[in-house]
Amino acid sequence: MNSNNTPSSSAGGPGSAAAAAAADSTTPPTTRNSKRPKYSRFTQQELPACKPILTPKWVISAFMLVTVIFIPIGVASLFASHDVVEIIDRYETDCIPEDSRKDKVAYIQSSGDKTCNRILNVTKHMKHPIYVYYQLDNYYQNHRRYVKSRSDQQLRDRDSENDTSACKPEDKTANGLPIVPCGLIAWSLFNDTYSFSRNNQNLSVNKHGISWKSDRDHKFGKDVFPKNFQNGTLIGGKHLNESIALSEQEDLIVWMRTAALPTFRKLYGKIEVDLVAGDVINVTLQNNYNTYSFNGKKKLVLSTTSWLGGKNDFLGIAYLTVGGLCFFLAMVFTIIYLVKPRRLGDPSYLSWNRNPGGH
Repeated sequence: MNSNNTPSSSAGGPGSAAAAAAADSTTPPTTRNSKRPKYSRFTQQELPACKPILTPKWVISAFMLVTVIFIPIGVASLFASHDVVEIIDRYETDCIPEDSRKDKVAYIQSSGDKTCNRILNVTKHMKHPIYVYYQLDNYYQNHRRYVKSRSDQQLRDRDSENDTSACKPEDKTANGLPIVPCGLIAWSLFNDTYSFSRNNQNLSVNKHGISWKSDRDHKFGKDVFPKNFQNGTLIGGKHLNESIALSEQEDLIVWMRTAALPTFRKLYGKIEVDLVAGDVINVTLQNNYNTYSFNGKKKLVLSTTSWLGGKNDFLGIAYLTVGGLCFFLAMVFTIIYLVKPRRLGDPSYLSWNRNPGGH
């Protein structure tokens, strides 16, 4: 029978201690996984920071600074906008004979002559260059299917003329030949034309440089030429000269930069001579473009520019509004500060001091 004085491993004698030490020496220590991020002053938001105290003087001074900056900018913007001279002529109804106005769509889709003569009176001196725009209203170039109906790869690269998968329904002809340029945007290219004269002398319209240079150089290939364009039974807009590369067809390049709003202007050309007050401009236009199917409007616009660009009163009004509002708030805060001053950091205004009973 075993004696109670005999050492055993369960008793934790010297033998067991040695065995445990040997096991610990062979087993690698376990590390505790922690999700605590590595310490840095940046992650712990301990970097030096400026925490200004918004005293009444600082707030009033800030509002007055905005006032002093914004109001002069607004005034200058309004003056610049008012210096821009615009002549706007809406013609989509006047250029249809009275006996055809009951069915305008049938008239615009007919093959008859659609020449229309308009007279523009210059009421204020217009310095060159005078920009000629066409304006379309109620025309949604931003429609999702319309915007996607194009092939940028085809426009850039001659070897990609078969890349028409995104251009349906204007992707291929009835014979299966690819259309270049394909898509609804190119198919609906604006095709009204304008010619101007003054005192029986022709006013030439310069159509060079009316598009973005980046578009001409990078988005439209110099070796890409129109093919099978507007050859279907339904003609959407202007025909393109198949002997001229797309990079040189600036009417198309301007039109392909789609507008974000349903009312937009696109540059048609530039008149490089001055027009003086009292001049009478005779316009001969071809009213070809169909806006009657969707109750659209067409306008011819002649405009000068200023250092701010075209005519735009909104920018000046916005600056004046913000500047005036800041001035009003500065005056209100000044009156409050003078009439009822308050010591900075006064603890009596704390809620628990104003209502000691908690009621």
